[in-house]
Amino acid sequence: MPLELAGCKPAPHIRTLSHDTTLNMKVLLCEGKHLRLVQAQGWEYAERTKASGIVAILAITPDQKLLLTEQYRLPVNKRVIELPAGLAGDVAGAETEELTSAAQRELREETGYEAQRFEFLFEGPPSAGATSEVITFFRAVGLRRVGAGGGEENEEIELHEVPLQTVREWLHKKSAAGVLIDPKVYAGLYFALSA
Repeated sequence: MPLELAGCKPAPHIRTLSHDTTLNMKVLLCEGKHLRLVQAQGWEYAERTKASGIVAILAITPDQKLLLTEQYRLPVNKRVIELPAGLAGDVAGAETEELTSAAQRELREETGYEAQRFEFLFEGPPSAGATSEVITFFRAVGLRRVGAGGGEENEEIELHEVPLQTVREWLHKKSAAGVLIDPKVYAGLYFALSA
């Protein structure tokens, strides 16, 4: 498929986004609806334009099942197994949404579960060489089923409730069947199995 610039507006003249000093100058190369490509000190990377943070949720049901989602991801042209996750501040009118509020919203939308509370686990960059994103991981505590899940109208998310004792074998089978496993799942598993 040929690459086109439809929807991504190249900067007619390189536009400076910020510059504290010449060494820290950041310039806009291209901007779309949700992402922009910038350059700083010769390094090109992507930034989100409509999000204040990203959350990933480690959710284990009372009967010791890990909640995982599966959906087709166009950039990799495959189905992907993931932790429930999403953006904070991407909903109009809620641009300053708290990360725990985003975690609750995403957990409910994707899995149909709610949590009594969220415990901070850690935060870090998913791809530090390609994007400025930082993901905050939470453990969902006190889960209860409140709906069907499956995502919003434009999403087709399949929920998997996988027993913790067999999750490694289950992931191996999914991978062998050609489904990609998001590495964040393994980060979450570290915390699930060491708790």
